[in-house]
Amino acid sequence: MKTILNVIWLVLSGFWLFLAYLAAGVLLCVTIIGIPFGIAAFRIGVYALWPFGYTTVERQDAGAPSCVGNVLWLVLAGWWLALAHIVTGVLLCVTIIGIPFGIANFKLIPVSLLPLGREIVRTDQPFAAR
Repeated sequence: MKTILNVIWLVLSGFWLFLAYLAAGVLLCVTIIGIPFGIAAFRIGVYALWPFGYTTVERQDAGAPSCVGNVLWLVLAGWWLALAHIVTGVLLCVTIIGIPFGIANFKLIPVSLLPLGREIVRTDQPFAAR
């Protein structure tokens, strides 16, 4: 079932969101300071490409650098990517078939706003990262 949902997701919004994260990652990797943010954008982009069967968990060892990094991320790329999730989520919720995919888009908004200090894991192993 996860595969069917992921394929439908890929066609409806996953590919376009992946391209948005890819563009953000490339732009952030232009400077040396932005490379960690670019890597985070690539990581979340793959998650946005194929989200069903995966979830995010907060890392317990993330500290103040993650907090500062999240503030910088929010200013540099987070707002735009969250806006892309909001727009695609609303557009998907227009149809009955798209409602579960719109809800999945809304669930990706917190990760797009504050990605640092989180880890993407399979849904059957949410505590494997700890």
